[in-house]
Amino acid sequence: MSRHTILLLTIILYTAHSSPLPASEWVLKKAFPNLSFSRPLSLVQIPAPGDLLFIAEQGGNIFSFENDRETTVKALVLDLSTRVLSNGNEQGLLGLALTPKWSEAPALYVNYTAANPTRTVVSRFALDAHSGIADPSSEKVLLEVPQPFSNHNGGMLAFGPDGYLYIGLGDGGSGGDPLQHGQNPHTLLASILRIDPTENGYHIPADNPFATTPELGRAEIWAYGLRNPWRFSFDRVTGTLWAGDVGQNAFEEIDIILPGRNYGWNTCEGMHRYPQGDSCPAGTQAPLYEYDHSEGRSITGGYVYRGTEWPELFGHYLYADFVSRRVWALNPETTTNRLLATADEPIASFGEDRNGNLYLLGFAGDILSLQTGP
Repeated sequence: MSRHTILLLTIILYTAHSSPLPASEWVLKKAFPNLSFSRPLSLVQIPAPGDLLFIAEQGGNIFSFENDRETTVKALVLDLSTRVLSNGNEQGLLGLALTPKWSEAPALYVNYTAANPTRTVVSRFALDAHSGIADPSSEKVLLEVPQPFSNHNGGMLAFGPDGYLYIGLGDGGSGGDPLQHGQNPHTLLASILRIDPTENGYHIPADNPFATTPELGRAEIWAYGLRNPWRFSFDRVTGTLWAGDVGQNAFEEIDIILPGRNYGWNTCEGMHRYPQGDSCPAGTQAPLYEYDHSEGRSITGGYVYRGTEWPELFGHYLYADFVSRRVWALNPETTTNRLLATADEPIASFGEDRNGNLYLLGFAGDILSLQTGP
């Protein structure tokens, strides 16, 4: 099956109901004007009843605060600054997820870069149910992956609707994938992983693509051939897994992540042969959408909007570009793309609360939300 046929089928299978965007103007405003953070990269809400939001900073701190626009208080939940290597601009505390079993045993999962040797660490910390503070001595390391360079660490963490933990890893860094990780499913790099955390480590879900065929690839891999999946998310209505994959020299891409698929890097960049040529090799999965470097140079993956405040955005995939600071809405039914706003600071990540409201994390320290202008 060709990449173009797969792309058409993907659009048909994974669309959601949405309406055309009106000709209104959008602006970005501070969602919590009395709070600021240092390079925030992850924002999640507790899965149990309650309004607390958790936010992770690249330097290693995790804070919680009430989901109230007027709040002035943030509480330090966990300080990992002495364990986190954040010298490189793409290193640090990169991912945060909260256990879906929060009501049974509150815990948080983190993805961070560590030193000596340089590596990605995915681990779990227990929280005190009454104070909401994590015990720094409770760390249980689930997974460690060597990182040969200081960039393309990936770092996203999220629990899927199936209850499994998904982990994003880039190709290990430098430029052009010099160590050829992208097309090597026997390394965990350049992949999105899927594991089932346990008390003492993790199990491999039985339906992982390579769970029973280790000769074809690592059992933890859900999909591979990704350059640097900088933020992925699940559509809370359809369960579809969306990812923004940062490009090399020419194209940024948005992918629907399907099990066992090869997303082409480093033989492809977007829908194009890399480093030059017309078509990508057979057997590689085409992105749903791409944009070139006249629009931006580093995609920040977002979420399919499922809130109620903006019906005209319902079902659209909202995402941004870190360099151009543009924020767009992509209609998955037509793959038409509309510019909504341009931020005053780079957009490093997105977050979603229990009601489907979306937040944009500005690298200068602000949590932003879309509002109709002026």
